[in-house]
Amino acid sequence: MIKPNRLAVLIAGAFPCLLSAAEVTLDSVVVSGSRVEHSSFDLPAAVDVVDAERIGAGQARVNVSEALAAVPGITVQNRQNYAQDLQISSRGFGARSAFGVRGIRLVADGIPASMPDGQGQAATFNLDRAERIEVMRGPMSSIYGNHAGGVIQLFTPDGKGAPSVETSLAAGSDGAWKADVSAQGEAGGVGYVLDTSRFSTDGYRQHSAATRDQSMAKLTFRPSEDGKLTLLANTFSQDAQDPLGQTWEAYRADPRSVAANALLYNTRKRIEHTQGGIAYEHRFGEQTIHLSAYAGERSVIQYQSIPRMVQLDNPGHSGGIIDFDRSFAGVSGRWSGRFGLGGGQLTTTVGFDYEQSTDDRRGYENFIGTTLGVKGTLRRNEENRVASFDQYAQAEWQGERWTFTGGLRHSRVAFRVDDAYLANGDDSGRVDYSKTTPTLAALYRLTPTVNLYASASRGFEAPTFNEMFYSSGGGSFNFGLKPSTSTHFEAGLKAYVGDDSRLDVALFEIRTEDELVVKESDNGRTAYQNAGRTLRQGIEIAVDSRWAANFTSRLAYTYLDAHYEQGFSYTTSSGATKVVEAGKSLPGVAAHALFGELAWKHPASGFHAAVEGIARSKVEVEDSNADRAAPAYAIANLRFGVDRQYGSLKLRGFLRFDNLFDRQYVGSVVVGDGNKRYYEAAPGATWLAGVSARYSF
Repeated sequence: MIKPNRLAVLIAGAFPCLLSAAEVTLDSVVVSGSRVEHSSFDLPAAVDVVDAERIGAGQARVNVSEALAAVPGITVQNRQNYAQDLQISSRGFGARSAFGVRGIRLVADGIPASMPDGQGQAATFNLDRAERIEVMRGPMSSIYGNHAGGVIQLFTPDGKGAPSVETSLAAGSDGAWKADVSAQGEAGGVGYVLDTSRFSTDGYRQHSAATRDQSMAKLTFRPSEDGKLTLLANTFSQDAQDPLGQTWEAYRADPRSVAANALLYNTRKRIEHTQGGIAYEHRFGEQTIHLSAYAGERSVIQYQSIPRMVQLDNPGHSGGIIDFDRSFAGVSGRWSGRFGLGGGQLTTTVGFDYEQSTDDRRGYENFIGTTLGVKGTLRRNEENRVASFDQYAQAEWQGERWTFTGGLRHSRVAFRVDDAYLANGDDSGRVDYSKTTPTLAALYRLTPTVNLYASASRGFEAPTFNEMFYSSGGGSFNFGLKPSTSTHFEAGLKAYVGDDSRLDVALFEIRTEDELVVKESDNGRTAYQNAGRTLRQGIEIAVDSRWAANFTSRLAYTYLDAHYEQGFSYTTSSGATKVVEAGKSLPGVAAHALFGELAWKHPASGFHAAVEGIARSKVEVEDSNADRAAPAYAIANLRFGVDRQYGSLKLRGFLRFDNLFDRQYVGSVVVGDGNKRYYEAAPGATWLAGVSARYSF
């Protein structure tokens, strides 16, 4: 065992400038992990904060992929297909999700954007008013329950100070434009933030146009000196065409091409989403109570490309149109207290989360007679309900040099199906999953500028409804799936290098049991199975620096080795059996990912510019690794902007060029697609320009 003083000598020899006195200028306050305000430098976890400046750095603020490109360990791919949402993975978790986000907990202003079964949509994040986004990976995220990949939390500011109004307009390639209007401030002791926007695009690929409307309102006031009440309301509406994935041959021939069935059946998706919430926080000296509740509704209708003859020949098929109305709600509460103990400070948190969601789900034929792409006969009719009830406790003791953190969470997820299938009878049923997940972590302050930490936890992921809809052999609900379980280990270093740089390094290893993978895929039906063991291990490195002459830089690198430790087999759409051998790479995961940025700002004029570089290694598209992997790529982006203040009026403008050298590459993949339409092309060279004006009264 290496003693602390000997370890200090080794690190000082490797990084001699780490031991100099550093001014804390690159630290952020976070609540992820500890659930109370905490310095990210002193938290024994891999956590990154994306502030408002980076979220709005020459961006349209439409997709969270714009903001999270610089975060190591996280991969957020824009599918160029608004009907399918973004593809988000964290240390390989969530990479195979065909719809929305799974395996990663999404939260916006304390309201979950993930449902109790673990499925979520990042599209509901309002990036126009975002103050910061916190991204946490690794063992500490298990304290948030049913997911294993991590937690992404968005926070909007409270309305404060003099009232102000702001409007912005951006436009760019492929007919894309966005308009936004907002107001914020404080009046009569009530803080308010109001925002509404519209985004529209013709799409890079054929048949990929989309229109999105989004609004939010946030009110805050203090009924007492120690109390704070927050009211939230959000709406989201979207119409989007679905170009589907491409085969390798189609992608190479024309990256903008669309699958033939997408045009025949006019594949498309419409979403209507409304939610509201209330939160109350009260401080009693060193103790705090936080209570919150939320409720919402979501309606989705999606026209798929299931061939007409497949449905006619299959009486038990649920149809080519998904149509559901969802109501969801939840309540949570927690108590936190700080106490002196053993010469240090003990912070304790105890809480609970209850969430429920009910889907009135229907399936229709996507044809009437020989007319395709219209709502036909009802084929599936059911009510799907899922509820989760979690209790957790965590404690942190912080001394002069050591910090110890421990947590325990008990989760129970219950699924229930009341089925009224019109063709193959009743398939009602229920299944419950429960798991207790512990977390342990320790941090050691080697010097005032160097922290070392280690952490470990157990995690789990329950199957989502999407993975339970079908069983193999053409059957319906699969209640036999088990949750996958995982064991996480992480060790890291956080250090200030001189006065103007910060270095974060995290090494991790994750072993899973009962990984959820495809068992059978055929004509819109995908059945899943539990497939033994996987191993994920790697390293994440991030370096932020401030240089002379107003230059800044960021470098983020991820190495991830994710593979199966136990083989299995699955059935393709042609009926063939494919064997996945132990050692094969998990699909949808890049082994190497690199982001680099060099930015410059001229304080006197307000002019700023930056160059970005993004590189990814190849990505496998299905479990056996036999089909063509999406090739590695590297692209460069460039942006310019100017910020000027004229009394009460602030003007901003920007011009952005993405993929400067017009590289053709696969931006994302559809893992395990039964028709081998794995590939989704990214745009070539594109541009975006925007202006905004803010007036303070």
